[in-house]
Amino acid sequence: MKALEEKILKEGKILPGNVLKVGSFLNQQMDSDFIMEIGREIARLFAGEKITKVVTVESSGIALAVAAGIALHVPSVFAKKHKSANMSKEVYTASVYSYTHGETYEIAVAKEYLSSRDRVLIVDDFLANGNAVKGLMRITEEAGATLAGCAIAIEKGFQGAGDELRAKGIRIESLALIDSMTESGVTFRA
Repeated sequence: MKALEEKILKEGKILPGNVLKVGSFLNQQMDSDFIMEIGREIARLFAGEKITKVVTVESSGIALAVAAGIALHVPSVFAKKHKSANMSKEVYTASVYSYTHGETYEIAVAKEYLSSRDRVLIVDDFLANGNAVKGLMRITEEAGATLAGCAIAIEKGFQGAGDELRAKGIRIESLALIDSMTESGVTFRA
């Protein structure tokens, strides 16, 4: 998605440790119109896949998942990172290590929101090491649901998770695929 690549080049900031900060438009302050454009692009890519649920992890994936859900006319479900009083006791869980936060979360989706009748599209803002996506895949499998694929806003291709998942036959559609990232700039995969 050329518009996303251009926005990364214009507004993204490269921080130490291979961190790309896109908080000005994607995951802290959100450019609402642009988020909806991303949702429409995801829906276009997965048209005809008979998606019944869009699934993500809280919190920065939620806006993208909702935009994709709206464009696909299906519910969006997010895995919670922390237990809360209003969460069902019947849940699907997976342990996920967050590189950004340096901690492991036990993500959970209430069983009432995901079942074997669902055809799932996983949506997230970043794919780097693949831990969040792999955790959501485990939850999808535990629910007996079918994985249609994964839609990612920004993939850090140089970290290899996307290629690893593709080699296993999993459909990964990344709207911006970064081949390399240094203090002097970003190079996108052609």
